[in-house]
Amino acid sequence: MKLDLLIEQATTSPKKTVAVAVAEDKEIIEAVVGALRRNLANFRLFGDEVKVNKLLQELAPDCVNSEAISLIAADSHEDAAELAVKSVSSGEADVLMKGNLSTSLILSAVLHKEWGLRTGNVLSHNAVFEVEGFDRLIFVTDAAMNIAPNLDQKAQIIGNAVQLARSIGINQPKVAPICAVEVVNPVMQATLDAAALTQMNRRGQIKDCIVDGPLALDNAISVHATKQKGIVSEVAGMSDILLVPNIETGNALYKSLIYFAKAKVGAVISGAKAPIVLTSRADSSESKLYSLALAIRSVHKII
Repeated sequence: MKLDLLIEQATTSPKKTVAVAVAEDKEIIEAVVGALRRNLANFRLFGDEVKVNKLLQELAPDCVNSEAISLIAADSHEDAAELAVKSVSSGEADVLMKGNLSTSLILSAVLHKEWGLRTGNVLSHNAVFEVEGFDRLIFVTDAAMNIAPNLDQKAQIIGNAVQLARSIGINQPKVAPICAVEVVNPVMQATLDAAALTQMNRRGQIKDCIVDGPLALDNAISVHATKQKGIVSEVAGMSDILLVPNIETGNALYKSLIYFAKAKVGAVISGAKAPIVLTSRADSSESKLYSLALAIRSVHKII
């Protein structure tokens, strides 16, 4: 599967609405315009109406009066975050998207006890990569939210990734808990967790997927490597989801794929009442568009 196919799938899905907190940002408006021109979604843009209108006039005058856009004034970043989250929690919008504001501010609104998007589950970051030479999309989780997840949190992170994978048509994803080695080592906590997650999956505690680990990265993604090491597994060499042991590993793998492998990527935060597009200013407009498509495709699996 290619990430462009996600855009096609999202275009043919029932039209969703995306709430953007603090939309007065060139890269955000470029992503919104790209989505509008592909008939991907409707948008509720929260922020400074004058600045948003100015950006629309500069970048896409044909979209200024589009019925697919609603502009809602907000007096501050905090106000925009609150209004956008409330728009999603009330059902006026289906997806939340971070605009030109801090991650901590948008997440604070998401986690608000009264009108936020809490479910009681762990929130986790799911990045979906299209890597040249691979015949499938590769999921990496969690590269941005959970610093050093414990066993229970890792099980929930897998659950979030599996739901997302199933929403784009991977019905029985293969999950590899990534470690430095392929054997259980009592002094390496990641290998103990990997073995426990594998057993939890076999006993039905982690559903709708196949988990097998510990696996080093090469054995998780390369059939050639598994043959060289004599590893026999339903997951080894064919994994769809790479569960990293901590945020440092995930962050390094994420950026290595982008900068060394020139991979394409879309990413969402899963585990809330609605998918959250939490891109950074360094992300390309193409990446933001893939992230929107991924979020739109996953709406019915999360709410």
